[in-house]
Amino acid sequence: MIFTTYWFILFALITLPVYWLLPRPGWRLGFLAAACVVFHGYFAGPAGVAPIIVLMVLTYFAGRSRKPGWCTAAMAACVMALCFYKYINFLIGAAVEPFSVALAARLAAGAKGIMPGAPPLGLSFFAFEFVHYLYEVRKGGEPIRSPLKFLLFSIFFPSLVAGPIKRYQQFIPALEEGSRSFDWRNLADGLRRIGLGFAKKVIIADNLTYWIEQIQPDYGTENLWTRWLLLAAIALRILMDFSGYSDIAIGFARVLGVKLPENFNWPYAARSLQDFWQRWHISLSSWIRDYIYIPLGGSRHGPMRRVLNGLLAFALCGLWHGPAWNFVVWGLYHGVGLAVCASYRDIPVVGPLVTRLFAKEPASTWVLTQLYVWLGWLVFFYPVADALRMAGGLIGL
Repeated sequence: MIFTTYWFILFALITLPVYWLLPRPGWRLGFLAAACVVFHGYFAGPAGVAPIIVLMVLTYFAGRSRKPGWCTAAMAACVMALCFYKYINFLIGAAVEPFSVALAARLAAGAKGIMPGAPPLGLSFFAFEFVHYLYEVRKGGEPIRSPLKFLLFSIFFPSLVAGPIKRYQQFIPALEEGSRSFDWRNLADGLRRIGLGFAKKVIIADNLTYWIEQIQPDYGTENLWTRWLLLAAIALRILMDFSGYSDIAIGFARVLGVKLPENFNWPYAARSLQDFWQRWHISLSSWIRDYIYIPLGGSRHGPMRRVLNGLLAFALCGLWHGPAWNFVVWGLYHGVGLAVCASYRDIPVVGPLVTRLFAKEPASTWVLTQLYVWLGWLVFFYPVADALRMAGGLIGL
C-alpha cells in the first residue's frame, strides 16, 4: 500500500503544508502539479510514466479539438493501451493458445520484450477517466483547456492508485474552488477521514488478512462454524481494505481543499443487488453503467437485450479488476444476480410467492443479498474450482 510507505509519509508532510503556505491559488496548483509528477514518477518509474504521457497528450489534444473522430480515436488508443499492458497475456491465452500453443508462446514473448515488468501504475484508472472525458467532450461537453488543470485531472496523486474514478465536470470546479483559500473544516474532515482509512486498512483489514491466511490452508478440516467465519472475514476484509484506501484518498484530497466523490456507502446494509451496486465502489459501478451498459442499449430494447447488456457490462467490470477468469466469472455472477432481481416478479406463480414472502419478512431480502454477495467473494479471490469447493464446504460437502 503506497500510502503507508515512509516515502509517501515524508512526501505528504512536505507537500500539504507547502501547498497552503503559497499565497496564490495559481501557485498552489502549479506546485500541486509538480508534486503529482514527482509522486507518479517515483512510484511508476520511467517505463510506467512514458505510456501515460503519451495517453495524456493524445487525450488532451483530442479533447481540445472537439472533433468526434479524434475523440473516438483517442478513446480507442486508451482502451488498446489498457488491453496491451494489463491483458495481453490473458487475451493471448484465451484467444490464441487453444488453437496454437507455439504461436501463443511467440506472441507472449514478443509482448514481454516491449512492455515493462508490470502495467503502468494506475493504468485502469487512467483509461477509464480518459474515456469518460473524451466521451463527454464528444457529446458536446466543454473540454479542459488549461494544460495544468488537465495534468492535475490526470495524475491527481490522492486518487491515482485506487480511485475514486473522477468525473472531470465535478473535479475541475472542486479543484478551482478548493485551491482558493484554506479552510479549517476541510483540514479537520480530511484528517479524520485519513485516520479512519488507516484504521480500516491497517488495524482491521491487515489483521483479517493474516487470520485468513492462517485458516484458509486447513479449510477442508475446519468445522462449519469456522468456515462461515472465514467467509465473513473475507467479506469484511475486502470492504475494510478497499473502503479504507478510498477514505485515505478522499481525506488527502479534502486536506488539499478538493472534494472527491464518495466510493462506498454502507454496502453491507443493501437489501438487493441493485442497492448493493449503488453502494459498492460507486465510482466504478456508475462508470460501467454510463459508459458501457447504457451505450450498449441499456434496458431500451427489451428484456433479453437488457440481460445481455448487463452480463457483458459486468463481465467487463469483473475483468477490470484483473486479467483472470475468476474475475470474469465473478462479474457474470453479479450480472446474472441483477437480471434475476430485476425480473423475478414476472415469473408465473413463483414471482408473486417470493414477493409476498419478502413483504412479510423484509429482513430476508438483506440476508439473501448479503449471502449472494459474500459467496461471490470466494470467486473473486480464488480460482473458480477452489471457490466452488469452498462454497460446498459451507454446507458440509
